[in-house]
Amino acid sequence: MQSITTFIAALGKYDFLQSALITAIMVGVMSGIIGSFIILRGMSMMGDAISHAVLPGVAVAYMLGINVMIGASVFGILAAGLIGFVASRSKIKTDTSIGIVFSAFYALGFILISLAESSTNLHHILFGNILAVSDTDMMTTTVVLGLVILFVVFFYKELLITSFDPTFAKTYGLKVQLLHYALMLVLTLVTVSALQTVGIILVVAMLITPAATAFLWTERLAIMLGLSALIGVLSSVVGLYLSYTFNWASGPAIVLVAAIFFGISFIVSPKQALLPTLWKGQAAARRVTA
Repeated sequence: MQSITTFIAALGKYDFLQSALITAIMVGVMSGIIGSFIILRGMSMMGDAISHAVLPGVAVAYMLGINVMIGASVFGILAAGLIGFVASRSKIKTDTSIGIVFSAFYALGFILISLAESSTNLHHILFGNILAVSDTDMMTTTVVLGLVILFVVFFYKELLITSFDPTFAKTYGLKVQLLHYALMLVLTLVTVSALQTVGIILVVAMLITPAATAFLWTERLAIMLGLSALIGVLSSVVGLYLSYTFNWASGPAIVLVAAIFFGISFIVSPKQALLPTLWKGQAAARRVTA
């Protein structure tokens, strides 16, 4: 209890902690929202691919002295396009093309990072360091969050239809492929903006785990989006508290909290839950033996 009081007092005292908290909340919201569409479309591997594929872009940005967001976004979009191109122009399935592209980009990124001789930066890129978030990072995250909200608001119906029934969406006349690449662009921006918070290795967990947790509680997309965003925020805030209080790496702390929320939901949620299933089985067994 005393550590929580100390953390709250530190929030009112240190500007860097306030920036970290605001950024963590924003990352939690946009990760939860976009992650919901990712898991509904069965695109978890795509999120993993893009999160790893941005590494060479980060390295190039460091070497050229430009904004990391620019380099990472370019390579993320390039990876998404290349995956789609390989899958559509060959007999190779999408999951195979994802594995080939993201591993190649990831390997290239490590080589470029080693050439840039920035091992300290590499550690922060891989695992995140939200306590070192800058004003530029916070501003970038704010812009990306705004874009995410606008994208979902303006294309909610289209995203809903294409997520649950892409065949009907094509029949209805929706440009499914164009919407897919638009979603990939937004996913790339979210991934890049979350690098400072949880890092490349763990960003996919923030995209998937809160959304998967929300999915266990509801079948309505609107509620799932809100609940996923809430879980993302709680995971980020509690993870930040643990990171500051116990000097843990911020990325692993945030992801660990998100995983705990999922574990609890898996046990107690009414949808696809463990305990209700066990209770039903025990009740059925009692009726049989009675």
